[in-house]
Amino acid sequence: MTLQNLADAIGRSPGWLSLIERGQAQPAINDLRQIAALFDVNISFFFRSSGQDDQERGLVVRTQDRSPLGTPESGLVEELLSPTLSGSFEMIKSTFAPQARSGTIKPLRPTEHGGVLLSGELDLIVDDMRFSLAVGDSFQFQNKDYAWENLGDVPAIAIWVVAPPVY
Repeated sequence: MTLQNLADAIGRSPGWLSLIERGQAQPAINDLRQIAALFDVNISFFFRSSGQDDQERGLVVRTQDRSPLGTPESGLVEELLSPTLSGSFEMIKSTFAPQARSGTIKPLRPTEHGGVLLSGELDLIVDDMRFSLAVGDSFQFQNKDYAWENLGDVPAIAIWVVAPPVY
């Protein structure tokens, strides 16, 4: 497949793909989902670390082995913390950029979400209810539409747990 074919298939430019290929830009989660679907692979394919010790594979994820997805400009950078996606849940470190917000996120299948805010402030909108979270606050919801907003001037960081894994 050529860069042009891939670009056409995911609605991006060949130049953008070239920047990704050379490590000069980071793809967003949705871009990776589209690419994974196109090649019929699970999105977790993009989270593998070739330098990981064989004994640790599937048990431990070292900080340096995490691959950030997204950019501060997109509003959200995520790092997969789970060493495997074959279990019943996944853990994600989510960094929400200042003044960033999502649109409504609709579950693609039944999922349960939970987490804790480690730094900053974050508004979590579940169905039509808004919750302003501060450091240490936690949350949990199941099979509901949701959105988030970081109305603050500093990044908000949360550990997010999703069951079953969506990556």
